[in-house]
Amino acid sequence: MMKDYLDPRNAEGMPNLADSAFAMDFLLSVKNGIRNYGFAIAEVANPELKRVLTKQLMQAIDLHGEISDLMMERKWLHPYNFKEQYPVDLKGAETAVQIGQMTLFHNDTDRGGMFATPNE
Repeated sequence: MMKDYLDPRNAEGMPNLADSAFAMDFLLSVKNGIRNYGFAIAEVANPELKRVLTKQLMQAIDLHGEISDLMMERKWLHPYNFKEQYPVDLKGAETAVQIGQMTLFHNDTDRGGMFATPNE
């Protein structure tokens, strides 16, 4: 990654990295929802509500499978092969560190008279 983050040449590969990050975030959110449905089903006393929650739990499990399959197909997730997953995770971590080190906001924010300001 270069210092000039505004130059499109320096964004090579970024759409794929962004897509994989969004997919992983979605996968983790669905996984959290599955856990919450399990807790809710165990706590609820109403049989009708328990059936509704169970149906939603099954749908969430199916969605988790679909997202996982998509990620494996795109080579963003290798749940059965640590040697293949490690470089993917390492690249994501290195990219996050590089983005964190970028100067996204300049120190000098003086607009040099570009905006009308009252004379004080």
